[in-house]
Order: sequence, then structure tokens, then C-alpha cells
Amino acid sequence: MNVLVVALKTLTLVLGGSITFYAYRAYRRNGSPALRALAVGFGAVTLGALVAGIVDQLLPINHEFALVVESAFTTLGFGVILYSLHVE
Repeated sequence: MNVLVVALKTLTLVLGGSITFYAYRAYRRNGSPALRALAVGFGAVTLGALVAGIVDQLLPINHEFALVVESAFTTLGFGVILYSLHVE
């Protein structure tokens, strides 16, 4: 089960990093604040997966804390993504 979690977190980092990269490139191309916010939002969600994976796998901390960390970053990221849909 541990190998599956690491594999899925790695896939999340690759896909989330790619989405963040392309959103940032689109922002740099046209300077849209919405695209900048979109890149930040996806970056926060991806960073949350990374930090939660590190906390879960490498630190001697309760595994539930990793879930809280990931949930906090995901909530923040989705909030910024929602904002990006409303900004002009």
C-alpha cells in the first residue's frame, strides 16, 4: 500500500507541476492576472501534495497531520483557482 501511495503522489506532482507550468507560461505570454492566479492555485495544490508526502513518508509525525497539511493546501489552492475564474 505504501508503494501505491508514493506512486500516486509522484503522479500528482508530475501532473500538477505540468498544469502549473503551462498556466504560468500562458500568464507570461499574455500577462493575464487570471492565469497568474490559476498558476498559483494549481501550484498550491501541487505543493500540498509534495509537503504531505514528505510529512507522511519522512517525518516521525502522526500520519493524520499529513492529511491536514494536504487538505489545507488543497483548500487554499482551490480558493485561488476559484478567484482566478472571477478576476478579469
